[in-house]
Amino acid sequence: MQIEVRTARADDEVALARIDRLTWTPDVSPAPPPAPGTPFFDDRVDPGAVIVAEADGVVAGYVAVGNSLPVPAHRHVREIRGLAVDPDYAGNGIGRALVTAAVDREARAGTVKVTLRVLGPNAAARRLYETCGFEVEGVLRGEFRVDGHLVDDVLMATFPAPRR
Repeated sequence: MQIEVRTARADDEVALARIDRLTWTPDVSPAPPPAPGTPFFDDRVDPGAVIVAEADGVVAGYVAVGNSLPVPAHRHVREIRGLAVDPDYAGNGIGRALVTAAVDREARAGTVKVTLRVLGPNAAARRLYETCGFEVEGVLRGEFRVDGHLVDDVLMATFPAPRR
């Protein structure tokens, strides 16, 4: 299987929305599942903020990166806002390729720190992020109530070396 990563295009919207619907579970998001017909790109997410992975020419996953705080003193920090891989392509290194591509792109742009938030029960995602150089910076205990249970919000970060 050949995996290529690239910046998303507007015509990726249907494939990305489909992946969002396929991958949503209460272990990956405290928000409700996306309703059918919900657009992927909106005011918060535009194609330039998303990297997609194609497996043999088919959109198989994405990572979205953006600013977490809209203040000038925080411009050096970027946040991974979403990562998803089509279940039909899981286990092929696509998640790692996407996270690595996102961190590399941010390093080239001069980003000092890349952060993310992951739910405590999502052990597979936490392991993936750790293998990509992320470390736990803190845990917000019981931050969400999901299916009647309190769930921790794990804050992770990496400091990519500048690459130009």
